[in-house]
Amino acid sequence: MRGIRQARSNLLIFLSGFVGAAFLTVTAAFAADIHTSKPFTGKTVNGGTVTHSKKAGKHVLTLSDDFKVPGSPDPHWRVIDSKGNVYLLNRLTIKGEKEKEDKVNKIITLPGYIRDVAKVEMWCAWAEVVLGEAPFAAPLK
Repeated sequence: MRGIRQARSNLLIFLSGFVGAAFLTVTAAFAADIHTSKPFTGKTVNGGTVTHSKKAGKHVLTLSDDFKVPGSPDPHWRVIDSKGNVYLLNRLTIKGEKEKEDKVNKIITLPGYIRDVAKVEMWCAWAEVVLGEAPFAAPLK
């Protein structure tokens, strides 16, 4: 009986080590697909960054926790690709039922027709002006 218990114990130790190594490999591969922009700079948005990742083959952009929502009337996400194409996307803020219940679109999944991302802008659609932009070191594909 003691030999069987020892064999089971050795097997569990081996399997847990194997699973741990596989987890570290997957985590490292996932971390290699994450890129952070330079800080936003511009007329009203200065500070905060955007993180780019890929989930299920789609580009996902996430604003950092230190990003401050601009006080402009109609801020939107805007993405510029490596060829200079500009894509106006979702509103940054979503109006709640009450004025103080506004929600922020801090995460956005890009449509499939956007092939790469060179920089992200916050755009005021009402005044038609760039509020701030955050470039990436190199276009992300």
